[in-house]
Amino acid sequence: MESCSKQGKGKRSWKKAKYLLVEYHSLPAYLRDNEYIIGHYRSEWPMKQLLLSIFSIHNETVNVWTHLIGFFIFLSLTVYTAMKIPEVVDIHDMLRKADFHKLHSELITCLLNMSVIRKLGDELKTTFPSLSNVGELLYSNCLPERFSSRNQSSRSMKEDVEHIIEPLMVEPITRWPFFAFLGGAMFCLLASSACHLLSCHSECISYIVRRLDYTGIAALISTSFYPPVYYSFMCDPFFLYLYLGFITILGVATIMFSFLPRFHRPEFRTLRASLFFGMGMSGVAPIVHKLLLFWHQPEALHTTWYEVLMGMFYGAGALVYATRIPERWMPGKFDIAGHSHQLFHVLVVAGAYTHYRAGLVYLKWRDLHGC
Repeated sequence: MESCSKQGKGKRSWKKAKYLLVEYHSLPAYLRDNEYIIGHYRSEWPMKQLLLSIFSIHNETVNVWTHLIGFFIFLSLTVYTAMKIPEVVDIHDMLRKADFHKLHSELITCLLNMSVIRKLGDELKTTFPSLSNVGELLYSNCLPERFSSRNQSSRSMKEDVEHIIEPLMVEPITRWPFFAFLGGAMFCLLASSACHLLSCHSECISYIVRRLDYTGIAALISTSFYPPVYYSFMCDPFFLYLYLGFITILGVATIMFSFLPRFHRPEFRTLRASLFFGMGMSGVAPIVHKLLLFWHQPEALHTTWYEVLMGMFYGAGALVYATRIPERWMPGKFDIAGHSHQLFHVLVVAGAYTHYRAGLVYLKWRDLHGC
């Protein structure tokens, strides 16, 4: 009995020791990515332990949670956008509708009393010929001020009414480019969290989730340009399809390139960062083109400032990712928190949120002004 108890304790002790965190030099080759992070690695754990490790402390904990929290942020923004943004954009239309209803009620009141006014005018002209224009005066005073001028032609009155009614007849523009961006952001953030949580299971799983991670990055960059390109050039189909086609083809090519077996190796770290950075820089052309076309529109300048800020966040993220700052300055000091990949994650979420704010400006602009 005592020997069975000792044997059970021995198994539990071995199992506990088996799932201890290890140092960099103990890792298999496919898990060696950053030699400046010395310890707190998980190595070839079973899937159950990996899933449970989301609530434990290791050198991937912050990486998992920064993008997992980012995913839930963008999921909430997607729901909010679907439910609330049309109402926010339509506030100006509602105000114009309020003015129109006021004008409409005044016109109806006037028309209801028109017969009385005409009858009174006829009687006054018969009794007092010198007051022959009194009917016209009463009629003009009945109308709202913008229609009360006796010299105003029926055509100009019609144009005034159409000017009020026309904005109310415009339907909100399509939202699919904006939701494509939100979908790309959520896919990228969730794929990244899964990669950092599960990549140390085995070499096969590592290969799959790393490719999923690179696909997510390419999807985020590509779909980030859908709202600015679509809403900037929606009235110019040639440039709309040119820019959308180019960034989509570039994204697909990047994804295919990332499936090469050597793409995820540490020696290609700078190449990976440069490739994704180059994808981001390809969006400069449509942004400059937008400024040349709409330099007189405040919304064009407003969105450009957001896009410059987004580029700064993404650029800084790519820089720290490629240079491994700050852990290269003090190896082992940033194993748990503060190393480059964690900073990269935070900057990606900040850049994506900045782009979301720019997208709201695009929606409001095109909803109110159309082409």
